Amino acid sequence: MSNILDRLAETIESRKPANGGDPATSYVAKLFSKGDDAILKKVGEEAVETVMAAKDARHGGDSSKVLYECADLWFHSIVMLAQFGLTPQQVLDELARREGLSGLEEKAARKE
Repeated sequence: MSNILDRLAETIESRKPANGGDPATSYVAKLFSKGDDAILKKVGEEAVETVMAAKDARHGGDSSKVLYECADLWFHSIVMLAQFGLTPQQVLDELARREGLSGLEEKAARKE
């Protein structure tokens, strides 16, 4: 799984205008050129679309739309990570750190 995420993260990183990405020819470069607010807005939009697709699927709609929207959400989340100098591997490492922990315990530990 992380190979796919690694390749995607590398491609997204290469699309940054600072790395030669051209906003005139690359959607990702265009997002990066618009800055934090545009990227964060897109992540929010994709999150809402994912939730709505899941709600529709729960009521008899097409569950494949959940996959499609979730893929969009993950993609734009990786763009967001890149914007802040973070990687999907760091997210995977954090999930690995939490593995085996009670969600309630992990959440309580963040408050300390």
